[in-house]
Amino acid sequence: MNYQPTLDRIYAALKPVIGEGKVASYIPELASVSPDQFGMAVVDFAGNVFAVGDATKRFSIQSISKLFALTLAFQREGDSLWSRVGREPSGNPFNSLVQLEREQGIPRNPFINAGALVITDMLAAQYDDPQEALLNFVRDLANAPGVQINGRVGESEVRTSSRNAAMAHFMKSFGNLNNRVGEVITAYCHHCAIEMSCVELARAVGFLANKGVNPLNGSVVIDPSSAKRLSALMLTCGTYDAAGDFAFRVGLPAKSGVGGGIVAILPGECGICVWSPALEESGNSHAGSMALEMFTSLTGRSIF
Repeated sequence: MNYQPTLDRIYAALKPVIGEGKVASYIPELASVSPDQFGMAVVDFAGNVFAVGDATKRFSIQSISKLFALTLAFQREGDSLWSRVGREPSGNPFNSLVQLEREQGIPRNPFINAGALVITDMLAAQYDDPQEALLNFVRDLANAPGVQINGRVGESEVRTSSRNAAMAHFMKSFGNLNNRVGEVITAYCHHCAIEMSCVELARAVGFLANKGVNPLNGSVVIDPSSAKRLSALMLTCGTYDAAGDFAFRVGLPAKSGVGGGIVAILPGECGICVWSPALEESGNSHAGSMALEMFTSLTGRSIF
């Protein structure tokens, strides 16, 4: 399918609202990002790229990295991973401490910060350099060897990671964190500081739309059953505590980040990414959420 006319129509319709919302100012290096930016890309299984706006401009992927970290950990851990992290929506902000005490240090899901710290702890046990391991993984998925970690953003996040460190220490007290807290926090913050473009991210999530197989080179990333399960988690937990409303409006598995990016998959067809830095209260991109809602409405394509 030729998605270009649809993307052109979305871009034209959303120009008046691009910039509405607030950038993630609690991360110092992201506070200065201009909110008046927008990019969107669709990459199909044949490798065709459909794009508008700032689709080739790299940005901080932030919590989108949690999807790739989970996939990488799952390759090694398999279903044993779920003994340390749950699969339920949290209903609370992504950096909340509230549920951890009530649930004995087991995070609700791998897409909230506490869950991502547990996943990073697994990667720290599996790899000598978990930062480089995840970076190389996303480079391979996106066929983009030039993808890098922005060290300034990573260090900025480490310096302001007191709440994440508190969660990590709390989980360690319950025996659900095995490595040094400082090591886990540093790796996690630098995972979030990976910079990619909409085109690269749309290409990188293609394996989830294709039953675990990278459609561009035929390599098996995960098995079909695992791809189904990770996609289900994206639908139920991938857009912070607004996941229910997002699923209602958009109808696609998605994972967002406070850098303004949202990746989504249309099973059997393509990977999608939209980026606009100005966020809604939930932490999801305002224009990005609207763009994906328009995409499914205009194309008549969703998982439902």
